[in-house]
Amino acid sequence: MPDVVIDYATVFRLLPGMVALLTPDLVYADANEEFLHSSGRTRDQLIGRYLFDVFPDNPNDPSANGIRNLAASLQRVVETGERDAMALQRYDVESAERPGEWEERYWSPVNAPVFDDDGRVVLLVHRVEEVTELIRARGRRTGGQAQVLEAELYTRARELQELNERLREAHAREREVALALQNAMLPVTRPSGDTRIAVRYRPAAGSLNVCGDWYDLVDLPGDRIAVAVGDVVGHGLAAAGVMGQLRSALSATSRVAEGPAKALEVLGLYARSVEGAENTTVVETCIDWNGRTVTYSSAGHLPPALLRRDGTVEFLDQATDPPLGARPEHLPRPQATTGFVQGDTLVLYTDGLVERRREDIDVSLERLAAALVRHRGDDPERIADALLVDLLPVGGATDDTALIVVRL
Repeated sequence: MPDVVIDYATVFRLLPGMVALLTPDLVYADANEEFLHSSGRTRDQLIGRYLFDVFPDNPNDPSANGIRNLAASLQRVVETGERDAMALQRYDVESAERPGEWEERYWSPVNAPVFDDDGRVVLLVHRVEEVTELIRARGRRTGGQAQVLEAELYTRARELQELNERLREAHAREREVALALQNAMLPVTRPSGDTRIAVRYRPAAGSLNVCGDWYDLVDLPGDRIAVAVGDVVGHGLAAAGVMGQLRSALSATSRVAEGPAKALEVLGLYARSVEGAENTTVVETCIDWNGRTVTYSSAGHLPPALLRRDGTVEFLDQATDPPLGARPEHLPRPQATTGFVQGDTLVLYTDGLVERRREDIDVSLERLAAALVRHRGDDPERIADALLVDLLPVGGATDDTALIVVRL
């Protein structure tokens, strides 16, 4: 088949349905011809103008709620990055030919996000199907039943909208409870208060996709410390509960196990008895301050980054095994050790910090390495803050993030 060059601007302009593009601030960026025709507006009356300046609520209708419903839907798309289909809406439109005269209109809107390469919502696709004529046609066919049909259709749509709002409010409450539970179970600082270590946890923005990530720091005999991060599959209260069980189990096991590999072996056996713990990823490192070594083992987790004092970055990926519960048989887990010099920096993190939609993981890790090199002269607290600023999308990530920075 010969190569075909597609003119997407022309395709958009000629789409048979009503489609407009909005910025996250709800300003019109573009609209196709069908949108302009059906809305009765010219391009100059739309582009660059705020949505609700162009289409305000009918001031003669005290029950008008088109702005409230549409604004809530578009804001959800911006915050969650997820498509939102609205119930049937009555949204009257002022006549372009007769200012001050309002036309009763019915619409079925769908709003969807457009992402940039970093996973940020940069545009909103606002697709609208007008059903005013359908309601009128049914009314003409059913004679005296027209008003009954219209009222029933509109009432059912309003009920669906209200039900969706209640569900979203319930999800928001669950998110608050899950975050409170998460904060109660995660350690605030290292017990010794060592300034060589900085920890951060950032929940996903505007989403229930939170509370699966954790971190832990455990003082060990012989001037050693165990540092771990993990990520439970799932989200919300269920993930927070599983996270708490696994973190506590690993924290206890690390105090008696002979190294990270043994600790993860025991944790893997325990995870088999915890519903929802399957395919959890976790990496643990043991820092020996006197011996100047880092011993590590990973259960399917992203590799820790070791920023050398000379500005090179080494990813600790020589002891990686499948996630917890990913295989039926029990096998010993691998372990590796690398040396460090004073002034090196060890960074453990979860995927929310680096992974981006449709991006190869090697590209993500290269971005992390570049950020570490840029900030290698800073202390751990500054490095942690800089990584969150440099790597997380503006407006927040779609997955939660745990981060530990250790100056060796």
